[in-house]
Parts: sequence; structure tokens; C-alpha cells
Amino acid sequence: MNTRGTSDSWEAEYQGEKAIYLRFGSSEAVMLPEIGGNLVAFRDYERGFHFLHEPSPDEMESFKARPMIHGIPVLFPPNRYEDGRFAWNGETLQLPVNEEATGNHLHGFLYNIPWVVDEYGHSGEESHVSVSITIDEDHPVYQLFPFSYSITLRYSLSSDGLMQHVRIRNHGTTCMPCLLAFHTSINAPFTADGSARDYRLKLTIGDRWELDERMLPTTHFQPLVPEEEQMRGPGVYPFFAEMDNHYTAVPQNGRNRMELQDTKNGMTLVYDVGTSYKQWMIWNNSAEEGFFCPEPQINLVNAPNLDLPLEEAGLFSIQPGEIWEETSRLYLRQTT
Repeated sequence: MNTRGTSDSWEAEYQGEKAIYLRFGSSEAVMLPEIGGNLVAFRDYERGFHFLHEPSPDEMESFKARPMIHGIPVLFPPNRYEDGRFAWNGETLQLPVNEEATGNHLHGFLYNIPWVVDEYGHSGEESHVSVSITIDEDHPVYQLFPFSYSITLRYSLSSDGLMQHVRIRNHGTTCMPCLLAFHTSINAPFTADGSARDYRLKLTIGDRWELDERMLPTTHFQPLVPEEEQMRGPGVYPFFAEMDNHYTAVPQNGRNRMELQDTKNGMTLVYDVGTSYKQWMIWNNSAEEGFFCPEPQINLVNAPNLDLPLEEAGLFSIQPGEIWEETSRLYLRQTT
């Protein structure tokens, strides 16, 4: 029998890796600070719900090498940059070309390196963990992205679900681009005995960006197919076709979010992200049932290299001494 209380937090191992566990009521979350600050699990252990795509024991080595499709990886800078290069403040930044098929840089450099556990704890209201990474001239990452900054992630479990708070602080003397996304991996089905055919996906998308053969935006839009219209309306089966698509984000009723409804049990998983995320990526693993990734993203793919208004490209700076922050929440609600 589990003897832990209603609210708890503790350090233990997760498949051989250092982990911080959070517990509140019947909800549980697991954070792996040394693998990119990735929150790899969010569960309702009493009902057997697993909302995030977790790495299995035999996937751990591939997960550590490239933890893109499990949990909530941090993408900084997110997605693709042409030839790994872009201009900022009159200088050209060069990131490694790490996607051979396109000749681009992909997904940044923070998703698989160690983060520091600043603090974890629990109270009657929540359990929580905070992790951070600080980049300065002595950090290897500085050579790739020569700015001094820190990023802090705080996750908390409460009766309102799982909340994520992200904060970026510019410690340097020059402005830096705010380029961030989360490659969030959602299970469909998330119930132990569910069927993906019973699931309906809603997403607050606007227009779909046209992507070229290198998966970079042309700055033009493509017409939405009927299923995409359903995705931003009543909902659609998440695996209706292969998706590796890029969309503008258009909040509905003041909210920017994904909803995943299990029509059989009348439960909906809500992923409510902040309106600073001006774009969505969605990838569904070649339409193979099991999981998909609705990725809230601040900037358009390859934004610094595109001739677009800054607001349209989601491209903005953080001035010296400034802080940018945003919150997101995953929670379950009854829909019938």
C-alpha cells in the first residue's frame, strides 16, 4: 500500500535516472532534471490515465540521445533554422546543422543537457519542483548562442491539474531573441483500455503555413483541408492523416489551447497555453495511433531569416535585465 500523503514530493530514480516525483491526490508527475528538465510523466494513477508519452525501459537509451517524442522537452531555439544560421543585432549566429535530410539546425540545445534542481516541496495546496539552467561565457552552449541568460521551469500539481511556469531572464548587456517552444507529447488514448478512434482533437489554429522541401516556411499560406477545419471547430480524429504541420495560433474565447476528448468516457484533456505562443506545430508520428505532439511555439519556424513583420513571425527580444514569462496548464474535465 502506498503510504504517501495527499500532497508529496520526493527524489527517486526513474528507470535508472535521477527524478523528482510530485504527488497531489490521485495525480502524479515525474521530472528528469538531468535530461533537459523534461517532465516525462503526468498521470492519474487511480484511474490508470497516462496523459504524456513516457519512455519505456527499452527506450531509455534512445530517449537520452534524442528526447523529442516523450514528455515535455524544451526547445530553445525551436524547430528549424536554414543552414543553422540567422542574423541578430548585425551579427550572424551559427548553430550546428544537425538534420542531415534538410541541411538545417533542428530543436536547439537545451533538451538533453543537465538542469539544476533549485527546489521542490509540497503543501496542502500543491506539490512542486523548480529547475533552471544558467548560460554565461563559461557554459559550452554560449558558443552556439552567445547570450547570458537563465531559464527557470516550475511545475506544480494541484486540484487544478499540472501547471507549468517558464521564465527567461536576460543577464547580458545586449538584447536577445526569445525563441522557445515545447515538444509536448500527448497520449491518444490516455486511458488504459481506450481506443484512439474514440478521441477528438481540437486546436486553436488559424492558417497553415506552406513549408518547402526543407520544411521551412515560404511565408505563404495553404488552404485548410476539411479535417483541419474540424480540428479548430468540433474536433477531429487525431490520426486522420500524416501531420507535420505549422499553423498560426488564434485564441478562441480568450484561450490558446488544445482539447483532446475521449468521447467514450466523456473526459477531455485540456492543454491551455499562454497567448505569447503565436504558432502551433503539430506532429502525429506518421499518423500512427498512440501519441501526437501539439507544440506551442513563440516564433514562426526560421523566423529571423524571413521577410515578415516581427509580430506576424512571433519574433521579439528580451532586453538586458528584462524577464519574459508565461504559464500553461494541463487538466482533465468532464464533458458529458
